[in-house]
Amino acid sequence: MTLEADLRARAEDKCELCGSTETLAALAVGPDADDSADKAILACSACASQIEGSAEIDLAHWHCLNESAWSQVPPVQVAAWRMLNRLSSETWARDLLDMLYLDEETLAWAEAGLAGDAAGDDEDAVVHKDTHGAVLSAGDTVTLIKDLKVKGGGFTAKRGTAVRNIALVPDNAGQIEGRVNDQRIVILTEFVKKA
Repeated sequence: MTLEADLRARAEDKCELCGSTETLAALAVGPDADDSADKAILACSACASQIEGSAEIDLAHWHCLNESAWSQVPPVQVAAWRMLNRLSSETWARDLLDMLYLDEETLAWAEAGLAGDAAGDDEDAVVHKDTHGAVLSAGDTVTLIKDLKVKGGGFTAKRGTAVRNIALVPDNAGQIEGRVNDQRIVILTEFVKKA
C-alpha cells in the first residue's frame, strides 16, 4: 500500500484534523519524517496550507482541534499540539493546550518540530530564560522560587508551586503564562526555575 492509502485507511477518508472529506493528501509531520504513516497525517488542503504557512490562519477553522487534539494517533497529536502553540494567543487554544497530555517521546517530537520552525525566524527572536539562565520553551514545567501575590486573583502563589505546560509571551522575554489554582496568570521569568 502507498503512504496515502495507509493514511486514508487509518483516517477513514477524512482529514485527521478537521474531518473534511475534500482535497485530502498526505502531510509529513517533521522534522524527521520518513514517508511512513507513523510520521504523517491525512490533511485537507485548508489545514495543510495553513500548517505550511502558504495560507493565512483562519482561527474559526482551527476550533476543530477541540476534538482532533484528543486523537490517539501520535502524528495527529503532534500536529494538533504544534498548531495550538501557534494559536496560543487565543484563550481557547491555550486552555486546550493546558489540558492536553502527550507522552514524553511524542512531546519531544512536537517540540523538535517547533524548534525547526523557529530556526527560520529572525535571529532577534525573543528568548525566554528562567532565573538561572536556562532557556524556557512552550509546554515546559517551571517551579516558583518565591511567593507571588496574584493581582486580581485574591491569592498568593506559594514558593515551590509547579506550573505545568507554560506558554511564552511572544513579545516579552520576561513573561510567561501558566495556570496556578485553576487561574491563568502571567509570571515574570525571574521568579521561576525550569523543572
